[in-house]
Amino acid sequence: MNEDDSRVVLTVREKKIIKLIRDIGFGEFKIIIQNHEPIRIEEITKSVKL
Repeated sequence: MNEDDSRVVLTVREKKIIKLIRDIGFGEFKIIIQNHEPIRIEEITKSVKL
């Protein structure tokens, strides 16, 4: 098996983070990790470029 054949299996929480990243457009947030797993997102702040 070479590197091109490798696949990453995402957890439900990781899929939720990716969806949030795609939906937010602009802004920032902090991801809280415990035991190698994302458990919470904090301080979601939207910003708009002027």
